Amino acid sequence: MKFNVSSGELVQSLSAVAGAVPAKATMPILEMVLFESEKGKLKLTATDLEVSIVEYVQAEFEIEGAVAIPARRLLDTLRQLPDIPIFFEVDERANVKFRTDKGTYKLAGENADEYPAMPSLNDALTINMKTTVLKNAIQKTSFAVSSDDLRPAMMGVYFEIGTESSKIVATDGHRLVKLLLNNLSASSEAKFIIPDKALNLTAKSLDGEDCIMSVTNDHVSFQSGSTRVISRLIDETYPNYETVIPKDNDKTMIVNRDQMLSTVRRVSIFSSSSSRQIRLQLNHEEVTICAEDIDMSSEAKESIECEYTEEPMEIGFNSKYLADVLGNVSDPEVLFEFSTPNRAGIVKPSIQDEDSEILMLVMPVMLNTY
Repeated sequence: MKFNVSSGELVQSLSAVAGAVPAKATMPILEMVLFESEKGKLKLTATDLEVSIVEYVQAEFEIEGAVAIPARRLLDTLRQLPDIPIFFEVDERANVKFRTDKGTYKLAGENADEYPAMPSLNDALTINMKTTVLKNAIQKTSFAVSSDDLRPAMMGVYFEIGTESSKIVATDGHRLVKLLLNNLSASSEAKFIIPDKALNLTAKSLDGEDCIMSVTNDHVSFQSGSTRVISRLIDETYPNYETVIPKDNDKTMIVNRDQMLSTVRRVSIFSSSSSRQIRLQLNHEEVTICAEDIDMSSEAKESIECEYTEEPMEIGFNSKYLADVLGNVSDPEVLFEFSTPNRAGIVKPSIQDEDSEILMLVMPVMLNTY
């Protein structure tokens, strides 16, 4: 195998696929990136057997072929070079030599036949969307994904694709996000769970304007520009999230999003490091946010203006969870919907986007008595 390629373009593509290279691989071959010639381009593939990333790079081939090359050492070397042509040569024993006008380097590669085969997505359901829509959906939901191994279904984002609109949901039992996308649909319905890691790599890797999502019973892929991300789906049943969303929260509060978020962050510094508890004291036209840490003899209290006309109420939240939710409201004003201090609070933008609607839920915490 002989070819030459731009070091700058190769570094960019290697950096993208390297996200799928495991830090501690169970098989040494997984620490490598597969280099292949395909239709006059250089195809790069990396996988950890759960998530795979494929990139295509412009290259000039003298002899076509394939080889697996150690990912980290090659990438670390190329990052130290300027954007110059690099000439690769691979012998029959998979020894890799690459040279520039600066010097010559050698690496021991592996036979391409030893590299794991990529899953084939035959008879897949295809969904066309804008890449920006997908990235926004990932950003708005991934913060609420669970990291609890005992609840594997909640360690991913749930996609409920419809023929007219779609829902994307994430929850960890403390927070929940439901995103309704009116401009995302397919020819038939589909429900599946995508691992959080795969979606985060997808958001970082995709570089085209349009994206094609392909789904089978076991896998999903995202194709955009020169990049393709393939992931195994989580084979679990997602919890019935609709049952935990309150239907009768009749107390509403509208408050400035930036003011509320900065206040929560400041006051939470004085909360207990174990519980992170803050309390919201709702009064007419004003909400007071309080926190205290008895062990450190510290406390904080701030009041900000709001639109609230119901009976006074006090409710507690984990400050991190509340800040995460507020941070994902894009509207300048946020709408809270409450019922009682022991029922979940609903958070929405005061004005929803035309093409999408988001609903976020935060579970309350039991208030300590001062």
